[in-house]
Amino acid sequence: MRQAKEFSKTVGVTGLVLTKLDGTAKGGIVLSINNELDIPVKYIGIGEDVEDLEPFEAEAFAASLFYEDDSA
Repeated sequence: MRQAKEFSKTVGVTGLVLTKLDGTAKGGIVLSINNELDIPVKYIGIGEDVEDLEPFEAEAFAASLFYEDDSA
């Protein structure tokens, strides 16, 4: 949160990109940054390469948090 505040004061952050989306802690801080600083999440990374960046869709992301894969 401190980094987001400092970057926002210095360069005027207009959006967030969440890479390496493999941890809930990172996802949680992004929600906090969005709520407190009103900075939208614009892209999420779903892999290792720049081609793996996708536009962020809040509803789909939220649904995926509760989706259970019964195929395993």
